[in-house]
Amino acid sequence: MSTAVFTGASIGTAGPVRVSAPISAPISAPISGTGHLRLTRKGRVVVTTLAAIPVVLGAVFFAVNGGGAAATSSSSGATFDYITVTAGESLWQIAGEVAPTADPREVISDIVHLNQLPSSEVQVGERIAIPLQYSH
Repeated sequence: MSTAVFTGASIGTAGPVRVSAPISAPISAPISGTGHLRLTRKGRVVVTTLAAIPVVLGAVFFAVNGGGAAATSSSSGATFDYITVTAGESLWQIAGEVAPTADPREVISDIVHLNQLPSSEVQVGERIAIPLQYSH
């Protein structure tokens, strides 16, 4: 049997009061039944954080290393021949000079694409790169 002692101030009486209550099971007895896991709010935050860490690390990894798959120009290390446009000269004439046997329309298209020109018109003094396939 166990005994609890209360002071008079805690229950409103003048002296100590003894209360006896029987203990139903010994302290060392195993607890029967199935237990359920209960998480506190702090526990849920910890579990959620631990589950999110691999996702965040994966996103950071792919964000940092994603630039390695960027397309690069195949002729990035190539050197081009350049022609400076003179007065009265057009891309049609330049195409005829650099590739006399090729279709001038294809040569002009390649020159416009290589130099990123807004149109096929050129200005006097403009320096134009010639595609490698038409260089001498």
